[in-house]
Amino acid sequence: MAQAREPNASDLAAACRALGRGGIVAYPTEAVFGLGCDPANRDAVERLLALKQRPVAKGLILIAADEAQLEPWVEPLTPELAARVEPTWPGPVTWLLPATATCPEYLRGAHDTIAARVTAHPGAAALCRAWGGALVSTSANRAGAEPARDAAGVRAAFGRTIDYLLNAPTGGAPRPSSIRDARTGDTLRE
Repeated sequence: MAQAREPNASDLAAACRALGRGGIVAYPTEAVFGLGCDPANRDAVERLLALKQRPVAKGLILIAADEAQLEPWVEPLTPELAARVEPTWPGPVTWLLPATATCPEYLRGAHDTIAARVTAHPGAAALCRAWGGALVSTSANRAGAEPARDAAGVRAAFGRTIDYLLNAPTGGAPRPSSIRDARTGDTLRE
């Protein structure tokens, strides 16, 4: 398996142009390919949810290159939450964190939390840095199907319905990030 790496600058620029036009971008993460868009663009998020056949009530994950990129969506971490969350970042752990009052329902679903991760995947982190903020991150699959683990799987599942495919290796992890509740420490997905 190829080693996870940062995509080249021209690929990152093309992905960011697609995001800026309200597009959906497929990109590698720690274990699988993700589909992402600008979390501030409601139309893009709704299009992504329709492509995945995913109900808005479930909520979405945001990924970021660093904690500061999550500030528009996540309340500042209390010392207790920071002690639980920060040792796992960057890394393959997604946390349910208290959402800001302005975090839209189309991102958080029927919850008062938002799922967020500071990614350690070099390609996903580079995309967030190039974009200048957090991105929606949901596995590249339709509801109930296996997530795509490579570019060919993304193409097979979505064809031309996505706007850009950032073709680089995943991190090779055997399964997607774990999901934990920051308030309780409970693991919701191993």
